[in-house]
Amino acid sequence: MSITDGGIPSPNIWHHPKVYEIENRAVDPNGVIEPAMRAIRDWTGATVLDIGCGTGFHLPMFAATAGQVIGVEPHGALAEAAQRRTRALPNVEVRQGTAQRLPVPDSSVDVMHARWAYFFGPGCEPGLAELDRVMRRGGTAFVIDNDGSRSTFGQWFSASYPMIKAPEVERFWTDRGWHRTPLDMGWRFESRADLEAVVKIEFTPKDARRILASHTGVEVDYAINLWSKTF
Repeated sequence: MSITDGGIPSPNIWHHPKVYEIENRAVDPNGVIEPAMRAIRDWTGATVLDIGCGTGFHLPMFAATAGQVIGVEPHGALAEAAQRRTRALPNVEVRQGTAQRLPVPDSSVDVMHARWAYFFGPGCEPGLAELDRVMRRGGTAFVIDNDGSRSTFGQWFSASYPMIKAPEVERFWTDRGWHRTPLDMGWRFESRADLEAVVKIEFTPKDARRILASHTGVEVDYAINLWSKTF
């Protein structure tokens, strides 16, 4: 298993890709995110870059209408899984690399997508500099991240990760010219066992026990921020 130099470990998908697949399937059951993105910048016929694409879960969605889709992932085993997932899609290519050193040419990307990957606010400046390099004039970048200021999941997140302060993250993005679109999506799992497995990869054992003891059922209300910037 190879990991590109500079790759920042993601403890959920890097160590638990099968459980993370369950999480991906549970996210946004009512399909809120994609139309919100398309309302800002449609990618029909465009060149789309998915940074931190993992096992390629979102690549087929983009490939359905994009001209070209490039997935970038630092973790070799995940990149290989993404390649297997998309091998029947002729307009998709997966490359191993990092957000800080993107393996794409200057001014070659129309739409960038990063979902819970690398771009978490302070500390991601090297990746933002790379976006300045690779985005075409008129292109749009999207970053999807948790909104710790509201929702049940937001309460779990802010209590478990108090070092990540929602106002500071929001100020980081707005100061750099990004626009915030708050969205309410959710988790909806097929079983309680699936929800429990996902909570256990997203939180410490102590926090997971607290969360699971306080929440019943298979659904969770979940708020996110869709950050966007046109270059």
